[in-house]
Amino acid sequence: MRLYLDGHAERYALEQLQMALFPGEPMEYTETPFDGDGAVSTLRRKDGVLLAHTAICKEGRTVTGEQTLPEAEETVSTRRRTLQQSYYKAAVQLLDVPPPWGALAGVRPTKLTTRCLMHGGTAADCDALMRDVYYVQPERRRLCIDASLATVEAASLLRPKDLSLYIGIPFCPTRCFYCSFVSQSIEKQAHLLEPFLQSLLVEIETVGQLLAQSGWPVRTVYIGGGTPTTLSAEQLSRLLAAISSHVNLSQCLEYTVEGGRPDTLNREKLDVLRSGGVDRISINPQTMQDAVLQRMGRRHTAADVVSAYEDAVAAGFTAINMDLIAGLPGDSPAGFAESLARCLALDPSNLTVHTLAIKRSSDLNLDRTGLLPAEAVASMLETAETALRGSGYAPYYLYRQKYMSGSFENVGWSKAGSACLYNIYMMEELHSILSLGGGGVSKVNLPGGKLERLSNPKYPREYLERLNDTLDAHRTFFRMLNETERCI
Repeated sequence: MRLYLDGHAERYALEQLQMALFPGEPMEYTETPFDGDGAVSTLRRKDGVLLAHTAICKEGRTVTGEQTLPEAEETVSTRRRTLQQSYYKAAVQLLDVPPPWGALAGVRPTKLTTRCLMHGGTAADCDALMRDVYYVQPERRRLCIDASLATVEAASLLRPKDLSLYIGIPFCPTRCFYCSFVSQSIEKQAHLLEPFLQSLLVEIETVGQLLAQSGWPVRTVYIGGGTPTTLSAEQLSRLLAAISSHVNLSQCLEYTVEGGRPDTLNREKLDVLRSGGVDRISINPQTMQDAVLQRMGRRHTAADVVSAYEDAVAAGFTAINMDLIAGLPGDSPAGFAESLARCLALDPSNLTVHTLAIKRSSDLNLDRTGLLPAEAVASMLETAETALRGSGYAPYYLYRQKYMSGSFENVGWSKAGSACLYNIYMMEELHSILSLGGGGVSKVNLPGGKLERLSNPKYPREYLERLNDTLDAHRTFFRMLNETERCI
C-alpha cells in the first residue's frame, strides 16, 4: 500500500501502524500525490489546534479518519500518536474485525502500562489509557497490565549500578524454516565452532577485567543464540569456567542457558550446565506434533522433548522454560491445544507462547504454503491463555514483531516467583545490557531514557576477524557507563 504524507514527516510512525493493520501488503512510500489505492496522511494547524486527517483508498473504497490535538499539548510523541489515531480511525473501517492491539504499532506495548504504574497509576488507569487512547481490545489490555505488574516487581530488585550479561552462540544443528537469525548450521560451519569459542574466551577475560574496574555488578546472565548447547559438553565446561573465573557472579540473581533444541541436549551437558552455576534452562519444542516438527526442519520428535525435559529435572533444574509457536504451517488449533497440554503435563516453571512471524530472510518467506488464517491463530492464543491462567501461570513479559501472523504477540508465562528477570530487564530496557559473542547488541541506558546500542559482528567468521574491534566496543561501553554513573 502506498503512503503519502502532507504537512508532516512522521513516516516511520505511520509505516509501522500500516504494516500492523495490513500485514503482508507491500509498502511503498511516495513523495508525490497519487490517484487510486493508498493512504494520504495530512497534518494542518488552525486556531491553536493540530488536525490530523487520513484518507485511505482500497479497492475503490475510500474511508477517512480525523483526530485533533491542542497545540499546547504538542510534543513529538503526542503528535505521532495523533497521526496514528487518525490513521487507525480510517483503517479500521476496512477491517473485518478491530485489530487486537488497536492503534499501537510498537514492539513493546507494555512500556505504556509500565510507565503508568511506575508513575503512580493504577491498573484501572492503565486500562483506560489503552482503551480510550489506543483502542486496544480487552484481552490485550489485560495481558499488558499483568505483564507490567510483573515488571514493576522485577524492577524493585534493581539498583542504580546494575547490568545484565548476554552471550550469543550463533550456531544451530540445522536452520528452522521460520528462522531469520544469523545462526550458522553446524553441518556447514562446524570448523568455526572451536575458533569461535577460543575468541569468545578472550572476550570474556577482557570483559571480566572491565567489569572489575567499573564496579558494576552483573545481576543476570543469559547465554543464547542460536543454540548454545550445540557446543559439546567439554566446550560448555570451558565456557562456564571462563565466566565464573573472570566475571564476579556473587550478586547474580539468575543464570540462564537457552538449551533450545532437544536434539542438542543430553544428561552429560545438563550436568555440566548445572554444576557450572546455571539455574535456569529453556527446552523449546515449538510444537509437539511430529509432522510439524519435520516440516519446520527439526531433527527431533516430541518424545525427544519429553526425554530432554526429564533429564533436565534429574540434573537438578527447577526453573525450566518451554516455547511453543502458534500458527506454524501444518499445525491446527486442535494440534496446538494438544502440544500445549503435553507441555503443561511436564509442569515447567515457564511457558512462552510465540506467534509465528514471517521474517524476510527466512525460508518461510519464500514458501508460504500452509500458512494459517488469523482466525486459527487467534483461537490458538485464546486456548493458550485460558489453559495457562487455569494452570496457575501469569504473563510476565510480552512483545510484538513485524510481519507477525494476525498482528498478535509473544507472551512469556510463569508460575509465581518464576519470571525470567533477564527477559523483563532486556525487553523493558530497565538497565544496561552487555552483550558478548556473535550477534549480540549491547545497550547502555543513558540519562533521560535514551539508549546507545553497540553491535557485535553477526557471523562467526566476521566475529573472528573483528575480535579487536569488538573489544574496543566493550571499552566504549564501559566509558559510557562511567558517564552515566556521574548522573546517578
